Amino acid sequence: MSNALHTCSVCNSAFELRFAYQMLRSGDATVWFCGQTCHERYLFSAQQKTCCVCSTQFDLQYAFQQSVVDNAARYFCTTACRDRELNQSVPRAGQMHRIAVLNQKGGTGKTTTSVNVAAGLAEAGHKTLLIDLDAQGNVAVSLGLNTPKTVADVLLGTAEPSECIVPVSPNLDALTASNALAQAEVQLVQMRDRHKVLKHRMRNINQYDYVVMDCGPSLSVLNQNALVYADHILIPVSCDYLSLVGVRQILKTLKQVNDILLHPVSILGVVPTFFDVRTKISVEAVQTLQAYFKDRVLPPIRVNTRLKEAPSHKKTIFEFAPDSHGAEDYRVLVEKVIELSRADAAHYDGEAAFEQPGA
Repeated sequence: MSNALHTCSVCNSAFELRFAYQMLRSGDATVWFCGQTCHERYLFSAQQKTCCVCSTQFDLQYAFQQSVVDNAARYFCTTACRDRELNQSVPRAGQMHRIAVLNQKGGTGKTTTSVNVAAGLAEAGHKTLLIDLDAQGNVAVSLGLNTPKTVADVLLGTAEPSECIVPVSPNLDALTASNALAQAEVQLVQMRDRHKVLKHRMRNINQYDYVVMDCGPSLSVLNQNALVYADHILIPVSCDYLSLVGVRQILKTLKQVNDILLHPVSILGVVPTFFDVRTKISVEAVQTLQAYFKDRVLPPIRVNTRLKEAPSHKKTIFEFAPDSHGAEDYRVLVEKVIELSRADAAHYDGEAAFEQPGA
């Protein structure tokens, strides 16, 4: 370091340059700091910065949010974005994790889980695509989206995915559905390799870290397409006895995809939804799932009024009620999803669980 004296840009004190943090170049200007206190004062008093990863505007509050590389400042809104810049923790393009949220039984919270898991992944700094494969189009309704081109156009080949995908929020894009998907499904059944159409149409989409698919309550050709395209499935199960029947049927379909279509899909996890610790049936339902699926049972989503209200306001739970139990539960779930997907969860033969004596 130079022995020349410099003037601190914060307190105007003269000092001798000894450490790298005492000099910061931003564009053509150089900022000087006599000590760490002035360095922190400068950081904390600065105007809003733009994250160099996701372009989010944010207030600079912590030292980790700034990095100096080759004498140029780089800014990060979260630790996830910083890690992504350093290529340490966030999956790269080409290493997408494709997750199908599936349960053929209705009323288990599939759309709520799809929307909020995708939003939670995006909030954590992961580039995420949310795909609606249900003709009811509840993803567009929940997020207040009105798109001229939908997933039906992608499946029928009348438009490229890039023409149909729309931005929702920082790190989150969506490929929506409408009632046109029902007609598209009729044509899909008549196509060659009808189970592989989605995978084929989406083959050039590789810029995302996660793809989350909201699947309809059926064992349709659309859901079979989702399973062929997916790496993992996430199964929301409402905390009641009858929901186990739907899980059994999903596992049979999963086994068929693995055995007949030769496409390995793992169960990322089973998510107990509408959980109420005050009711005996909720506790027993979770215990039953744990007996079958062991550590594949993920943290439950509690009954929460805010989760029901959020779609009517066209918002995710993190936007509508970020401090609610619903937001808290989905943040915990997202952390677990990230952990398991990074570990590339080994294939779990859930079908065998239902074949045990007394199951």
